[in-house]
Amino acid sequence: MSVARNRYSVPCEWAGKRVSTRLYPTQMVVVAGDVIVARHDRLTNKGQTTYDWQHYIDLIQRKPGALRNGAPFLDMPKELLQLRQALMRYPGGDRTMADVLASVPRAGIDAVLVAVAIALEDVTPSGQVSVEHIENVLARLNSPPAPELAQTDIQLTEAPRADTARYDQLRDIEQQELETHHAS
Repeated sequence: MSVARNRYSVPCEWAGKRVSTRLYPTQMVVVAGDVIVARHDRLTNKGQTTYDWQHYIDLIQRKPGALRNGAPFLDMPKELLQLRQALMRYPGGDRTMADVLASVPRAGIDAVLVAVAIALEDVTPSGQVSVEHIENVLARLNSPPAPELAQTDIQLTEAPRADTARYDQLRDIEQQELETHHAS
């Protein structure tokens, strides 16, 4: 959208629609009805353009290739720029990056940045980062805290054993009991 000979981005769903602008000394605000749909620092020189990469998340879901050379994506936080650089080395990396960015409106930018930083630390030996890994980290970050342990006087007398043969033995015992029951 053009305001005072400068261009400002708006979310894709508002492109070409009737909105109003409010100019303040340091900000330009785009409003539709009573809802603020975009907010930018006001540009002071003529002929400038400013983008908010989050305005284009819906677009890159349809056209992930726009991530490669799109001007709006040059100003993403450093964690996302590092992730983009790591992903673009592999086929389908732009789609994976688009899927990661799609989690920003749902999970919030701060949580996604933390999840991306953790995922970049835990990168696989092949060097690839998957959207599933980032989604897993996001789920762990957003999971409710574990409940406190209950206080009890019960004491464990036999430590649990990881013995799958015990399961088969129990099945055999149950099968024998069923056969005995049917025979009588």
